[in-house]
Amino acid sequence: MPTPSSPEKMSSIELRATAGLASIYGLRMLGMFIILPVFAFYAEHLPGGDNYTLVGIALGAYGLTQAILQIPFGWLSDRIGRKPVICIGLILFGIGSFVAASATDIYWVIFGRVIQGSGAISAAVMALAADLTREEQRTKSMAAIGMTIGITFAFSLIIAPTLNHLIGVPGIFVMTGVLALLALIVIYKVIPDPLISHFHSDTETSGKRFHNVLRDPELLRLNFGVFTLHATLMALWLVIPLSLRNAGLAIDHHWQIYLPVLILSMALIIPAIIYAEKKAKLKPVFVSAVAVLMVAQLLLALMLDSLWGIAVALLVFFAAFNLLEASLPSLISKIAPVGMKGTAIGVYSSIQFLGSFVGATTGGYLYGNYGGPALFIFCGTLLALWLWLAATMKTPAAVRTKMYPVQKINTNRANELSCELAALTGVHEALVMANEGVAYLKVDLNGFDEKQVIQLLKGEM
Repeated sequence: MPTPSSPEKMSSIELRATAGLASIYGLRMLGMFIILPVFAFYAEHLPGGDNYTLVGIALGAYGLTQAILQIPFGWLSDRIGRKPVICIGLILFGIGSFVAASATDIYWVIFGRVIQGSGAISAAVMALAADLTREEQRTKSMAAIGMTIGITFAFSLIIAPTLNHLIGVPGIFVMTGVLALLALIVIYKVIPDPLISHFHSDTETSGKRFHNVLRDPELLRLNFGVFTLHATLMALWLVIPLSLRNAGLAIDHHWQIYLPVLILSMALIIPAIIYAEKKAKLKPVFVSAVAVLMVAQLLLALMLDSLWGIAVALLVFFAAFNLLEASLPSLISKIAPVGMKGTAIGVYSSIQFLGSFVGATTGGYLYGNYGGPALFIFCGTLLALWLWLAATMKTPAAVRTKMYPVQKINTNRANELSCELAALTGVHEALVMANEGVAYLKVDLNGFDEKQVIQLLKGEM
């Protein structure tokens, strides 16, 4: 593991690993997002594309295989290595892209999307990032990699209409397939090899902890929330592109709506995020965002005939969506017990992709058979249930997770040290993992004295 001169900064190896893995992670999300604004138009010219249920399945199939295989791929990376698993995933993604590009009907597109999604590499990417970063720098690395989701999503919506005009949806699939194969070079030429690879409780899923995570009512509320958030998002992409065209905006000009909407929505949520974290008001901000998302659904349902109406409704929707997308992982970290964070995040991520599949598939069925109102009723019902669950959740403690390296000690001493750390001022929870050589702490945002922790841990050196 790298040992730079300054513990406050990431080393060159950590920076290189983070940048390389962020690009790989972003590519995986690009495969899911980039066809959302244009696929409904492409499907109109495919045999079987007049069946909106099949169109929805084609959009969401990627999420289904991601949800099923993400955790098993992470476990496989513990056995055969991170890089081989990531490479297998990228090859599968590339094969699926080329299959979808050469499709002559909607069924082959679905098959290609299933193969694309089977390259479920996110768990292995996060595990490799943990192998290549020190405990005190890992949060920065994970945050940087996680940020690629939002960046990739915004980039996809803006660039997809233009790419569709230039190379069409088959060309977009070919492009993502080629990028996946080029990413293999990044894996072996840019990203360093870890000196030591082992299980990390903060980033990886433990089968032994599934039971605890799946029985935690507060985590279940958040899992239902991310399911609903992405189900709603995917369902809307069966309606929004067609509505923009019907309102008189040419397909290759749709970016003129998406670009300002995304920029303004990001600007709007920054004060809310700062207020929620600085003032420990995460729950009221979170619940308000769910309520605003419901309002956005109503606005979309009422104003689909107006170009300006759609733009305003999308601005409200994405402001709430982006705020919730940023808040949910933060809530998971605050609520999950310190030794179960990786498992909680793994389950959360899988349910997120499941929501994408269910939203696209159910939305396609409802829109094709009963029209737009049925789709909005489906999304509104999910959001109403989520609003109730969010409003009745416990107020999360104003805490953050900290990690510290610990010298090799036996299990008994690790348990004793956990108790000693937990007794320090400002420490809510502490768990020392002897097999990982890490102390995980959940500490107050204010009032935590890190010097006490460092002094106590120095005694173990």
